[in-house]
Amino acid sequence: MQSFRTELENPVVERDIIDLEQKIRAFREGKIHDEKFRSLRLARGVYGQRQQGVQMVRIKLPFGKVTFKQLLRIADVSDEYASHNLHLTTRQDIQIHYVSLDRTPQLWAELERDDVTLREACGNTVRNVTASPTAGVDPLEPFDVSPYAQATFEFFLRNPICQEMGRKFKISFSSSDADTAFSYVHDVGLIPKLKENGERGFKVLLGGGLGAQPLLASVVEEFLPEDQLIPYIESVIRVFDRYGERNNRNKARMKYLIQKIGLDEVLRLTREERIANKVKSYPIDRNTVDMPVLPETSSYPEVTIANPLRYEQWLITNVFEQKQKGFYGVYVKVTVGDIPSDTARKLVKTISPYVADEIRITQNQGLLLKFVRKEALPALYNGLTELDLSAPGFDTVADVTTCPGTDTCNLGISDSMTLSKVLEDLIYNEYEELIFNREIKIKISGCMNSCGQHGLAHIGFHGSSLKAGLKVLPSVQVLLGGGTVGNGVGRTAEKVIKVPAKRATHVLRAVLNDYKENSITDETFHNYYDRLGKDYFYQLLKPLADLTTLTDDEFVDWGHQESFVTAIGVGECAGVMIDLVATLLYESDEKMGWANEAFKKGAWADAIYHSYNVFVGSAKALLLDKNVNSSTQAGVIREFDAQYIDTAELSLNGSFSDLVLQINKNEPSEEFAKTYLQAASDFLESVKLKREALVHHD
Repeated sequence: MQSFRTELENPVVERDIIDLEQKIRAFREGKIHDEKFRSLRLARGVYGQRQQGVQMVRIKLPFGKVTFKQLLRIADVSDEYASHNLHLTTRQDIQIHYVSLDRTPQLWAELERDDVTLREACGNTVRNVTASPTAGVDPLEPFDVSPYAQATFEFFLRNPICQEMGRKFKISFSSSDADTAFSYVHDVGLIPKLKENGERGFKVLLGGGLGAQPLLASVVEEFLPEDQLIPYIESVIRVFDRYGERNNRNKARMKYLIQKIGLDEVLRLTREERIANKVKSYPIDRNTVDMPVLPETSSYPEVTIANPLRYEQWLITNVFEQKQKGFYGVYVKVTVGDIPSDTARKLVKTISPYVADEIRITQNQGLLLKFVRKEALPALYNGLTELDLSAPGFDTVADVTTCPGTDTCNLGISDSMTLSKVLEDLIYNEYEELIFNREIKIKISGCMNSCGQHGLAHIGFHGSSLKAGLKVLPSVQVLLGGGTVGNGVGRTAEKVIKVPAKRATHVLRAVLNDYKENSITDETFHNYYDRLGKDYFYQLLKPLADLTTLTDDEFVDWGHQESFVTAIGVGECAGVMIDLVATLLYESDEKMGWANEAFKKGAWADAIYHSYNVFVGSAKALLLDKNVNSSTQAGVIREFDAQYIDTAELSLNGSFSDLVLQINKNEPSEEFAKTYLQAASDFLESVKLKREALVHHD
C-alpha cells in the first residue's frame, strides 16, 4: 500500500486523512473487523461499488457550490484515481467511480488542496446540506439561504453528536416558498421567512423522507428566528442519536422515530436537550459565502446561431433573469448527470469569459451558471453547443432524473441510466411541445430506495423484477402523482402497477397521451390524477402488465445484451451494526481519548458528548455478554440498569440512567465537563475490569 505523505494547511484535515490511511492498513492486516471498517470508510465518503475491489468516492459539496478551480481539481483527481468521469447527484454532490481503496487517502489529500472534502459524504452522519441552486439569485427569495446552509454544514462537520447515528440525516434549505429543495422529504427541511420588520427566520419541517416507504415531513415551526436555527437542529440530532433505531436499518430514520414515539414526544425531548447544546444562540455570518467573482468580459463578439429555433427553445427553458437586474442564470442540462472529466475542463474554459466563478449543482443532476449578461448569451450557447451541453428543456418533462442503478450501485435491480436516455429521446422525438412543460417531472431509480427521487415524481419508475414461469425479467414499478405543491407541502407518488422494463416507453406514451386527451384546460397534472383516481391509471396501464405476450428481448434489460439476472449486493447507504464486545471497548478507549483532547482545547460540549458515547459504548459491550442487544442508546441505558445495576452486579452511586443523562440536565460548562469526563473514565475502567473477570471466568 502506497503511504500517504503530504502536508496540508489544515492540521485537522491532515490528521483525518492520516487516520484513514492507518485504518486501511489495519484493515488489510486483519486488525479491524470488516463491518467496523465499512462504517469508518463510509463516513469518509468511500462507498463499495457493485464491482468487486473498487470504490465509489462521494465528494461533499455543500449546497452544490463548486468553483472553476475546484471542478478542475475534481476532474484531475478523476483522471488520476478514477474512471475519467464526474457523476452529479440529486444531493448536489459529485461522485467518481472505480477507485482503489488504498489510494483514497492520497485522493482526499489532493481534493483538500482546493478545499474539497469527502468527510461525512456517506454513512450514518449529517449528509450533504442541500439548498435551492438559485439561492442568492432567485427573484422570489426573501433572502439568500446560502450562508445558512454553509454555517449548518460547518457546524455539524466532525461534530461529535452526529458521527455514529443509527442512520443518515438530511437537511435542506429552499430559497423560497416554491420549495425547490424539497423540504417535505427531509429530516429537517427549511424555508426562509421574512417578517415585516425585516427579521429573518425559517419555517421548519421535521421527519420527512423518501426510500422504500416515503413519508411527508410535519411542520413544527412556522417561524424559527435565524439565530435559533443551528441550536434547534442540534437538539433534534441529539434526540435522534439517543432514541433512534440502530439494529434494524430499515426502521432507523428520523421519520420512524416520530412514528414510534409520536411527534409531540420528539418535540418534548428536543426541548429537553436544549440545555446541553453547545450554544443557545448562533448568529449566522451573512457574509460567510463570498459573492462570486463576476466575468470581466463586457463586450462580446458577434456570433451566428446555427439553429435559431433551438436557441429560442433554450432561452425559454434554460435561462431566467436573476434578482440582480441585468444578469441571467443559465441552466445546463446534463444527461444522466455524467460529465467526462475532459468535458469538465473544456466546460470551464468555455464558460469562464461569460459567467461568474461559481457553479451550482442542481437536484436534478444539472448545473446552474450565474451572472451572465444578456449580450453574452449567444456566445455562451454556441460554446455549450460545441460540448453537447445546450439541450433545451431543463427541469421539464424532457429532463429525466436518474440514479446510477445497476451501472455501479450494489442495490440496483434494473437499469436506470439507459432507460432515462431512452425516455428523454422519446420526449424530444414524439412530444417536443412538452419540453416547455416545467410542471411534470419524470424520475427513475434502479431500486425502491429513491436515490433517483421517484417517490416525488409526477411520473416515476423504480427498478424491480418479475417472474414469468421459471424465468425472471427486468421490470419497473410505475408511480404517479407525486411532486412539490409549495411552502412545505408535497405529495408522494403512488404505486400503480409493475410492468416489464422494456415497456416503460409504452407506459410513458399512455400516460402522456391520456393527459393530452383527457385533462381539462389549464388543469395541473396533480388535479388530473386526483380527478381520475389511481384505479383509472391501473386500468389504463393493465394491458402492459400482461406477461402472456412477452418477447425474447424483454428478458434483456435496457443497455444490456445478456439475459437479466437479479444480483443485488449489500447496500451501504448507511453503516452497519457492530456488535463485537472487544471492538466496542476499543472504540470507547478511542472516544475517551477524544474527550480528553476536546477538554484540553476548551471544547466543553464536545468533551461531554464524547464522554456520553463512552458511557453508552461501554455499557453496550457488557450487555452483549448477556446477549442483550438493545436497538437504541436510550434502550442501552435502560437495559444496563436492569441487567447490571438493579441486580448489583456492578455498583454505581445511583442509577446508570441518572449518571449518563446528566448530559441533558446541565449546561456544557467547564466544571460539568470535568466531572462528567471523569465519571466516564471511571465507568470505562470498571467495565473493563468486569469484562476481564467474565472472560477469565469463562
